[in-house]
Amino acid sequence: MIHIPVLLQETIEALNLEKGKCIVDGTLNGGGHAREIIKRIMPAGTFIGVDLDKVILEKTERELLDEFPRYKNNLFFEHANYKDIADLIARRNYPKPQGIVLDLGFSSFHIQESGRGFSFQKDEILDMRYDQSSGNPVYEIVNSFDERALAGIFWKYGEERFSRQIAKAVTQARRSQKISTTRQLSEIVKSAIPGFYRKTKIDPATKTFQALRIFVNNELENLDAFLTTIPLVMGKGGRLAIISFHSLEDRMVKNSFNEMKKKKLAQVMTKKPVVADKKEILGNPKSRSAKLRVLEIL
Repeated sequence: MIHIPVLLQETIEALNLEKGKCIVDGTLNGGGHAREIIKRIMPAGTFIGVDLDKVILEKTERELLDEFPRYKNNLFFEHANYKDIADLIARRNYPKPQGIVLDLGFSSFHIQESGRGFSFQKDEILDMRYDQSSGNPVYEIVNSFDERALAGIFWKYGEERFSRQIAKAVTQARRSQKISTTRQLSEIVKSAIPGFYRKTKIDPATKTFQALRIFVNNELENLDAFLTTIPLVMGKGGRLAIISFHSLEDRMVKNSFNEMKKKKLAQVMTKKPVVADKKEILGNPKSRSAKLRVLEIL
């Protein structure tokens, strides 16, 4: 399945790209934004693609090197967490980036091809880790955390109003059988939610799955750590473009940008987040919840 990048043109324009610049894509995914960046900064530019998922990183690296063979000496790919971009640049002696983009959504690859249980639309093992070499898969979390801890995860990371009921249902269900697949968890969640709520457009399991994915990948902690390093990573005039997909992330980005503005470290280029127009939403429903915020370092 082809990964369709959201807010592509808006992001490309926001980065203020020019030939010769050094640009970092901190969440390479399927390379949707990367392709357009490479076209605009080459032949003398430097592109650094970073991703925590080694499988998709290697897949996209092969595709981009095949697509842009002339620029292979200017394209770099790193298996790393975007929160460590500052350390990565220093350690590898890369030039100071003049642009960084983060697309905080998970890709079509994760839903359709990874087999790691990112979606309840397919029956797969409950893993949800981007980097399978570290951390604990979701099936360990739902089978070992107590009811209170699970409710806390569902509420904090998914803003799930029925977090306590779902946590209780999970702990009761696992007494008779270990919870190991997306279908099992999805059915448990549905059983815990009142009938009237199941009739809404959003699947009842959506927020629970979101919460568990965010938790096992430390997504909010990673974003917070990254945001604190921005003034150190980028030089004057550098642009940061961040696309978020839910209120927790967007709130963090907004508050961090405003804090840097108060300290006169940067200026916020987007008074309000940029959102997808009707045409893009029709072609790519995922873009419906996307919000782009842009910062420029002073």
